[in-house]
Amino acid sequence: MRALITGINGFVGGHLAEYLLQIGGWEVWGIDRSSSLNLASLHGQVRIIQADLSDAAATAQALRTVRPEVIFHLAGQAAVPESFRDPAATLATNTLGALHIFLALIAEQIAARVVVVGTSEEYGQIRAADLPLREDAPLRPTSPYGVSKVAQSMLALQYHLSHQLDLVRVRPFTHIGPRQTDRFVTAAFARQIARIELGHQEPIMRVGNLSAARDFTDVRDIVRGYVLLAQHGQAGEVYNLGSGRAIMIRDILDQFRAQSQIQIAVETDPNLMRPVDIPLITCDARKLHAATGWQPHYSIETTLTDILNSWREHERTNHA
Repeated sequence: MRALITGINGFVGGHLAEYLLQIGGWEVWGIDRSSSLNLASLHGQVRIIQADLSDAAATAQALRTVRPEVIFHLAGQAAVPESFRDPAATLATNTLGALHIFLALIAEQIAARVVVVGTSEEYGQIRAADLPLREDAPLRPTSPYGVSKVAQSMLALQYHLSHQLDLVRVRPFTHIGPRQTDRFVTAAFARQIARIELGHQEPIMRVGNLSAARDFTDVRDIVRGYVLLAQHGQAGEVYNLGSGRAIMIRDILDQFRAQSQIQIAVETDPNLMRPVDIPLITCDARKLHAATGWQPHYSIETTLTDILNSWREHERTNHA
């Protein structure tokens, strides 16, 4: 089976490529703005095409070259704070990239299944009565990023209905794991601890809102869910993907601090606060379970340990 991963050099793209190679039976290609692969583990095993999905002609040429059987569409601007700083670029990147893929499939007559990756941020302003969130919950996005992903999802549905494209939509909830950039909360915590342990930062962690509770899932479980949806999801449908268990950010921080021998103080940084922050988010993934049998394999304890050890290695290597 020939798979094409857009955004292969991203956090999730690398884990997805590794998983496809691990299970076997997949020929893996990637699209990225870069012409090289970031992960050494993928060298010699994955072929990469340099293309910018905002360029319709370049996108069509890439799909014409690969002629994939499955596309995992991961590329895009994925940071909520960045979407507030540059909403226009977020909207353009996340909608046009998907649109150009859909148009290329039609023009090149490629019958590929596309897993269109959205986000739980599409639900936005969540009310207590909505929890746990099902796929039919109201969409009330509270960030330009959330709006961009709602638009992407609606484009996917429209092209499924208007042109019978084989599209499956997925709304993953918060996913974390090794190699994630420190723009995201668990990686930011782990990097600060790693820097403090090496003496590169004073023993004070700067944090945002610790009272919010999120549905955290290991990225390695998330990518397994994407592959199962590629194999078993129903075209045109949307599926939630998450653990179904909410964990408070404060508890995540406490688990990280418990793994260090250093006494670390905590200070709130107003710059790390979101303009809008939902207090509680939990996922109802029964539709996904029924379609694919997916269940998370990684415990939160294992995930946090792996994240911290990954950042320890990163900081040691980069400050040797």
